Amino acid sequence: MKRPAKASRPSGPSGPSQRQLRAGELVRHALVEILREETFLDPTLAGVIVTVTEVRMTPDLRHAMCFVQPLRGENAKPIVKSLNAVSKYIRGLLGRMIDMKFTPDLRFIHDQSFATAEHIERLFDDPRVRADLAAPDEDEEDGHGPA
Repeated sequence: MKRPAKASRPSGPSGPSQRQLRAGELVRHALVEILREETFLDPTLAGVIVTVTEVRMTPDLRHAMCFVQPLRGENAKPIVKSLNAVSKYIRGLLGRMIDMKFTPDLRFIHDQSFATAEHIERLFDDPRVRADLAAPDEDEEDGHGPA
């Protein structure tokens, strides 16, 4: 008797699992609290407001890439460098706040998505791009446009 063929998984790259997404959000919320409440000795981090935009977890949940953006994007490189320097201390605080089998190692990365969005916004504000967006499609003018 033949067995029915198993459904194969899609061959393309798959995104994070639900488990990774939940763990990432748990870590992100805890990091927000830590960065809001904690006072660091590093002068680069003194009085700095940092937004944790996303936390991506590895499949084994042992490592976390934490995407951060300093307020107004100022001094991003030294702030990220300082956060990575104190990441073991932050990890210790994190371990007391979250209920996970392992407290993930933290790696802080500057989130470039704000700069990318700003760049795209500037492109749309360019008069040449506005003219292209406002011009009717050539196909529609000759009657061969979408029906």
